[in-house]
Amino acid sequence: MEFISEFNNLRGGRRQGLRDSLRLSPMRWQEARWGLFFISPWLIGFAIFYLVPMIASLVFSTYNFTLSAPDEARFVGLQNWQRMLFEDPKTWESLFVTFRFALISLPVGMVTAFLLAVLLNSKNLIGRNIFRTLFYAPTMVPLIAAILIWSAVLNPQTGWINRVVEFFGVQAVGVNGLRWLDDPSLIYIAYTFIGLYGIGNAILINLASLQGVPTELYEAAEIDGANWLRRLWTITIPMVTPVIFYNLILSVVGLLQYFIVPWVLNGGSGYPEGMTNFYMIYFYKQAFTFQNMGYGAALAWLMFIVALVITLFLFATGRYWVYYSGDTGNDD
Repeated sequence: MEFISEFNNLRGGRRQGLRDSLRLSPMRWQEARWGLFFISPWLIGFAIFYLVPMIASLVFSTYNFTLSAPDEARFVGLQNWQRMLFEDPKTWESLFVTFRFALISLPVGMVTAFLLAVLLNSKNLIGRNIFRTLFYAPTMVPLIAAILIWSAVLNPQTGWINRVVEFFGVQAVGVNGLRWLDDPSLIYIAYTFIGLYGIGNAILINLASLQGVPTELYEAAEIDGANWLRRLWTITIPMVTPVIFYNLILSVVGLLQYFIVPWVLNGGSGYPEGMTNFYMIYFYKQAFTFQNMGYGAALAWLMFIVALVITLFLFATGRYWVYYSGDTGNDD
């Protein structure tokens, strides 16, 4: 009984201590109010432009209505979801097209950005600042203008890429030449080329992370006889894995929302042979071309769920390969 009494007293003391710790002093309460005041514009903007539209779109997915006749909206429950998941093959076809393109574009974009950052970080590169500016400058070009420029660059008759390929003895110009935007076997390569114009931000982020790697690690490895490739693999890459992970998340989410390039080049027609009928193209057509907002909202939520699942998977697996300098190697 005495033990139980002491235990209850101890538990009561802990509860009182917890209440005291949660109770804010007048000064701390005033600081908290001012903190909430200063972040209130962001909170209000988040609620108006993100939270409320997300909740509204979830409600819309249970209705059948069009933008031209919103007063005729009719509650259909989960019929839009049933149609999307089990009755509409184009949903999964467009999702498959998106994943297929991502499997090509994602590694090319990330590896290219990282290797260029390594090159621009080299002390042996003459005119590093000039090259850094040149590689980042295309990012400032408006996206639509960049797409139109690339469409001219990839032109089978007048594009300079085919001219360069022709210089090496490969027939690239003419009727039987390389038709980058018309050939189903080349279209994803062409779209990957177009996407490389915007890797300036990824290069900049990688470059900043490379400059944060302690130089003494390279000096110690060089004393041990490690060559450049060995230092890159055992020191550079492990030390910048948090930034690689960050770029990976952004790239995956961006590729899942891939839309503007195919829409500008072919109007979302899926040309050639449905190879560019990406998921967001299909969503846009359903929601805004056909004005089926209820079904479009369901498609949008499916993409949100897919992106969320992939992101959670990456975070779950990231603990096995992402290195943080403060980690001690213990799981507890």
